[in-house]
Amino acid sequence: MPVAEERVLLFARVFDAPRSLVFRAWTDPKQLVKWFAPEGFSVAFLEMDVRPGSTWRKCMRSPEGLEYWRRGVYLEVVKPERLVFTYISDDPASDPEHETVVTMIFEDQGAKTLMTFRQQEFESAAARDSHQFGWGSCMDRFALYLQEA
Repeated sequence: MPVAEERVLLFARVFDAPRSLVFRAWTDPKQLVKWFAPEGFSVAFLEMDVRPGSTWRKCMRSPEGLEYWRRGVYLEVVKPERLVFTYISDDPASDPEHETVVTMIFEDQGAKTLMTFRQQEFESAAARDSHQFGWGSCMDRFALYLQEA
């Protein structure tokens, strides 16, 4: 079945850090808790076992104290090149049966890293757009984290 491209989130971002450091920051829970949520949010809970077939789960807390739970399964882990995992929202307004797949490719760009991010397939273009804001804010926090690391 063809993918509905209007329900796919795709972007690329260059980070000012070597690929090994960028990949490690995506797979080390001690690092992820410092930046893996949109601006203003905190990571209240994070559990992950970064191996194919293993799971991850996190809770993001908003400035107002609302909690947003996410979970998934790692499908592919190719150090330091590729991460693929499912992404499911456990929020009451979300369909707990709907999962998207996130694919992240990390490429050397000298001392920098090009990360290509693809998440598919959302229930709607509106759902994709809401995630685009969240992931964009999260990537801004990640870039700042890498500068300080």
